Amino acid sequence: MTKKGKIGVTTDNIFPIIKKFLYSDHEIFLRELVSNAVDATQKLKTISSVGDFKGDLGDISVRVSIDEEAGTLTISDKGIGMTAEEIDKYINEIALSSANDFLDKYKDNSNAIIGHFGLGFYSAFMVAKRVEIKTLSYKDGAEAVKWTCDGSPEYTIEKIEKETRGTDIVLHIDDENKEFLQKDKITTLLNKYCKFLPVPIVFGKKEEWKDGKSVETDEDNVINNTTPAWMRRPNELKEEDYLNFYRELYPMSEEPLFWIHLNVDYPFNLTGILYFPRIKSNIDLQRNKIQLYSNQVFVTDSVEGIVPEFLTLLHGVIDSPDIPLNVSRSYLQSDHNVKKISNHISKKVADRLDEIYKKDRNEFEEKWDSLKLFIEYGMLTDERFYDRAEKFTLVKNIDGKHFTLDEYRTLIEENQTDKDGNITYLYASNKDDQFTFIDGAKEKGYDVLLMDGQLDTHWVGLLEQKLEKSRFIRVDSDTAENIIVKEEAAEIKLTDKQKENIDEVVKSQLPKIDKTEFMVDYKALGETGRPIQVIQNEFSRRMKEMAEMQPGMAFYGEMPDTYQVALNIDHPLIAKMISETESKKKEELKQYAVENKTLHQLIDLALLSNGMLKGEALNEFIKRNYEGLA
Repeated sequence: MTKKGKIGVTTDNIFPIIKKFLYSDHEIFLRELVSNAVDATQKLKTISSVGDFKGDLGDISVRVSIDEEAGTLTISDKGIGMTAEEIDKYINEIALSSANDFLDKYKDNSNAIIGHFGLGFYSAFMVAKRVEIKTLSYKDGAEAVKWTCDGSPEYTIEKIEKETRGTDIVLHIDDENKEFLQKDKITTLLNKYCKFLPVPIVFGKKEEWKDGKSVETDEDNVINNTTPAWMRRPNELKEEDYLNFYRELYPMSEEPLFWIHLNVDYPFNLTGILYFPRIKSNIDLQRNKIQLYSNQVFVTDSVEGIVPEFLTLLHGVIDSPDIPLNVSRSYLQSDHNVKKISNHISKKVADRLDEIYKKDRNEFEEKWDSLKLFIEYGMLTDERFYDRAEKFTLVKNIDGKHFTLDEYRTLIEENQTDKDGNITYLYASNKDDQFTFIDGAKEKGYDVLLMDGQLDTHWVGLLEQKLEKSRFIRVDSDTAENIIVKEEAAEIKLTDKQKENIDEVVKSQLPKIDKTEFMVDYKALGETGRPIQVIQNEFSRRMKEMAEMQPGMAFYGEMPDTYQVALNIDHPLIAKMISETESKKKEELKQYAVENKTLHQLIDLALLSNGMLKGEALNEFIKRNYEGLA
């Protein structure tokens, strides 16, 4: 006997609404239906384990199949099945008060529609014009039934013959979604959403290469790993197990540095394995490598805002039944449990880094270049992580020696404190380009850090805020004599006329470089100090570098590069030029500048030491020096 009825909603528009508001995420229907099949199977296993089911479990695989000719996609399980009464209860009654409430509350939150109303099954109607449920309950004496619905609230239930317990969901795919009848498409979705479900998921047969072509074998093609490493206890796993699982997740990636195995059951449930990748420099390419699961069901791999920002650089898996499966990312970001989990993971990451640092500092130092970007990113974006990481954060000087922040402060405190009591941290961003300035600083007995990382410019700004009476200055930001001011600067005894004339002479011989400005400055650096040096102000250079990564600072990025041409008035060659130009008129100054080979050589040497002598100017400098050897 066939029963007809209407699904228990107060609107005739439930299916159009589902299609409209879930359309952008319509591929998740397969996750929902396979997850339901797994749940039904798991329930039967539980019932069997307590003795309420006496039968043989047999093959409990969930099977996915497509029939392109019939236009159907079928998900079959051998779980608990349903009776006609249970179909009425779980399928035909949907607790929605009205279409208006439905739309008003969830119009901007498509995934939440499914999550709040248990509509996982109804996601089938995003891709199907008709859906059939063929089911036989595990209960003794149960009769098999078929439920059919064509996407309207009307349905039919009729008795059928079905030999095996469990449920077949048959989707008659509509014309707009024929892609879901393609083997490759379904394989991709199963690998994305169902790769680690706890029940075997079978899709077709395995293939092998034979006689120059791929042929099917008799062996089931099981697409998932039912006992992934994160679901096992840490004491069951060896190093190779962790590495094999990483290769399973990221087949083409370089092996990780190390990992953290998360296993928490209070105050929330959380398992997972997080790997520290060998980070190079490009942050964006490393993102979206953490996969979020709920009871082994894939939720998302876009975890920004769900975990602290710096953790998005890690790779691996987080799994928690306390994470809602079918809600939007904005909902996850505000969920209380998610926030607690996020804070816990941040703490565990810091604890693991501290453990490695204390256990084997040499190993930690060897891995520092890969860890550095991650740790600096964490300190910049997470206040609590900064507090935890400060004790094991390292800095490296240009000689390759590593120090903690406290160790380095102690090292330089005596010799690199300025007249105002500020400890000056000198750093270079490129050992080769800034070699002249590094050498000058070393001659003064100063130590120089190597800060060549992607985030170092931002990080030194943070350290200046955090470390008491500390300032960071790139080694080419001033002359070696002035970069750490220990006493009042010597008075510059030049008249306005002398400055005006020497300005005219020097500026006329400086190169014209796009978006670059030169300003002449005067310093008393002693007779043995370099005669001319080209330096760049720390503040303006740092602002421009930060602007490259922060759109909100674009104003600084558009400003020209400003350099100081520092003239050492104590040097005999500069003193001679000042004397020779003091009484000259404007036209005479031009001719003097053009003909003065010493001036050209000094300017070129200053530009060369700063990596700014290029192209034609560099070629002329080389030719001039070769001619001088003749």
